[in-house]
Amino acid sequence: MNHVKEGSVKAWILASRPITLFGAAVPVMVALSKVWTEGNSLIWIPSVLCLLFALVMQIDANFVNDYFDCIKGVDNEDRLGPKRACAQGWISLPAMKRAIIATTVLACLIGLPLVYWGGLGMIAIGIACVVFCILYTTLLSRLGMGDVLVLLFFGIVPVCTTYYIQTKTLDAETLCLSLACGLVTDCLLIVNNYRDRETDARVNKRTLVTFIGARATEWLYLALGIAACLLMAVPLRHNAAWLVLWLVPHFTVWKRMKAINHGKELNKILGQTALNIMLFGAATCAVYLLS
Repeated sequence: MNHVKEGSVKAWILASRPITLFGAAVPVMVALSKVWTEGNSLIWIPSVLCLLFALVMQIDANFVNDYFDCIKGVDNEDRLGPKRACAQGWISLPAMKRAIIATTVLACLIGLPLVYWGGLGMIAIGIACVVFCILYTTLLSRLGMGDVLVLLFFGIVPVCTTYYIQTKTLDAETLCLSLACGLVTDCLLIVNNYRDRETDARVNKRTLVTFIGARATEWLYLALGIAACLLMAVPLRHNAAWLVLWLVPHFTVWKRMKAINHGKELNKILGQTALNIMLFGAATCAVYLLS
């Protein structure tokens, strides 16, 4: 992709990493499906705002990651993952810095009206999203905390917040649903860090994979999907049996990941995992809406 023109639309699309947006959208859509199935009328304005906030914050996080990894020299010639915009010169550092400010402000403007439906607690949640969006790349991902943040901000926070805004309640079923979404989405980070385990070790970036090793990480990837399906037995009850079918593609991708083991070929597993996240969300929504 060396032909990408600096500052072009294509450059910004690549920098936004569209493949990661599934992880942002799925928790919100799943929560709204649960609300609808329970016989509640969806309040459409906050529904749209929750989805837009999640998507813009994900793009913001991707821009932050691109910017700071370039500054720290993480995205060098040894990189195995997809090429990054700043490191490749597709987007200049000053332009990316302005984009980070713009997307952060936009996310705040989108999220602020949610105070009307969810109360002042929405401000605290919004601040936490912005703060940890920056801390993830600059500090916490290097301390093995990335997986915890994924569980929080791609599971518990979006699912529970979206559900609460619509119903003004929270329950154990919603919590189980949020944990399941977080675990499934964490598979994407697991693959990313599994692929980069050797280069991360060289630059002293301590991800969970560098702590537990490649073999344990492979089994963790499989276990996350199984645990997510088990958690879904609480909110979906007897209908959860349908979601077990999702374990077929999850198991298939796990086998491929083990077979590839290392190198740039794992980028294919990254894409297949993102597709599985979308399938999990679609299957969950379908089971809810058809039950």
